[in-house]
Amino acid sequence: MSGKPKTVDEYLGALDDEKRRALEALRETIKGAAPEAEEGFAYGVPGFRYKGKVLVTFAAFKGHCGFYPMSPDVIEVFEGELKGYSTAQGTIRFHPADPPPATLVRKIVKARIIEIDA
Repeated sequence: MSGKPKTVDEYLGALDDEKRRALEALRETIKGAAPEAEEGFAYGVPGFRYKGKVLVTFAAFKGHCGFYPMSPDVIEVFEGELKGYSTAQGTIRFHPADPPPATLVRKIVKARIIEIDA
């Protein structure tokens, strides 16, 4: 692929198998938790918008994958369940072989929807 990907499928298709599988599963979990959200790109990486605002994004890097709830408050709410993952302001980093559980991802996405709705 030359240049920036134009679709999320193109972005994912350029990844190695392990990262692609991890991010495809994350993508499907997000879609299930926020069916009304629009998929696309935000800040140069795949993500979802809800009511015109960035809901969450995700990306692959050389040594890890990232899930970005875009909210330090949401990260703080779930910090106990995120033990074992590297977190920072609005960021959850994980090894593709050890992604956050789908139940936790759903809770984080739902919390972001509540935050945006407020």
